[in-house]
Amino acid sequence: MFSMRLAGLSAALAMTVLAPAAVAQSQPPANDYGDKTSWLCWPGRSDACTGDNSSTIIKANGDLQDEAWKADPKAPIDCFYVYPTVSNDKSVLSDMIPNAEETSVVEQQLSRFASKCRVYAPMYRQFTLTALRATISGQALPGGMAANAPRPDTGYQDVVDAWKYYLAHENKGRGVVLIGHSQGAGVLTRLLASEIDGKPSQKLLVSAILAGTGLPIEPGKTTGLLKSIPTCASNTQTGCVIAFASFRDTIPPPANSRFGRPREAGSNMIVACTNPAGLAGGSAPLNAYLSTTGNGQDRSLWTSKGTAIRTPFVSTPGLLTGQCVSRNGFNYLEVHVNADPADPRLDDIRGDVMIGPKVSEDWGLHLVDMNLTMGDLVSVVGSQSKAWRMRK
Repeated sequence: MFSMRLAGLSAALAMTVLAPAAVAQSQPPANDYGDKTSWLCWPGRSDACTGDNSSTIIKANGDLQDEAWKADPKAPIDCFYVYPTVSNDKSVLSDMIPNAEETSVVEQQLSRFASKCRVYAPMYRQFTLTALRATISGQALPGGMAANAPRPDTGYQDVVDAWKYYLAHENKGRGVVLIGHSQGAGVLTRLLASEIDGKPSQKLLVSAILAGTGLPIEPGKTTGLLKSIPTCASNTQTGCVIAFASFRDTIPPPANSRFGRPREAGSNMIVACTNPAGLAGGSAPLNAYLSTTGNGQDRSLWTSKGTAIRTPFVSTPGLLTGQCVSRNGFNYLEVHVNADPADPRLDDIRGDVMIGPKVSEDWGLHLVDMNLTMGDLVSVVGSQSKAWRMRK
């Protein structure tokens, strides 16, 4: 989960995913991605991706078990991550200096993958939350730009430049997994379509994880917007995409949902849903890693025993189940909480977007898409890594 501070802002960030591609404008000078300070995470150094990923397993009977974690500095593949809109810089475009927002989100969404891959996360001059708030409220953007003005294309071009630098100087024929959530997933969708699909670099693609977004595919098929990159149907399939947006089974997507169907009016496509816990389809237990430090969760409230959790994450075997469903025109990952009031373990999770005291149903469990499926995603990447290397 994001921290409460980030959670309150993350509700807005997905707006950037759903907006049309920005109209090209005069671009500022390109970043130097040969300068390692242009990267939020880079292999072999101490940064946001080298934090503590230890967790506490909370069993249904309330018993606690420590679970250690460590990175693999010799991981055989790479992960390339684009973070969502989190910058609070007081400008239309963020600067290239990482703040607590960027650090926090990679701790939640990326660093655990370092047990399976070398992690790369470029900084980029994203459209800030400051500007996004102004856009939503109809106010002028910082610097006097009109709220309805075309958004600068700088952030996307930065990611393209970072990707090209990585390919030219770091990849050296290694397999790579692309990972993004919400706005970051939107940027990667565009990168996949423009720079990878049908291009020489496609042979390097182990998989792509596009969480909290909507990837258009043709009904009855596994491709669509991406012509030759299908959705994943097994843990050993490579060169494919895992895409999903999650909702509680008790709060399905309403008519105005922001996820689960294409945003374009009259589209003849549907939105892909692949369950990271069961890529072949059907219901499966979710191996979630939930934050103990964010979203207002008291560390002593995970069980009725009141024992304080001292690790940054918890896992709760058997508490959550997920399956991809198609209902009322929406395709999404339906999450069920297997609550048992008779046992001492917590009977619900947090992760809804809240507006005051009310759940904003159109967002689903957007804030915790990655946390809900993190253990499954890391496991899938490990299996895909082996399969890709065997086929190389």
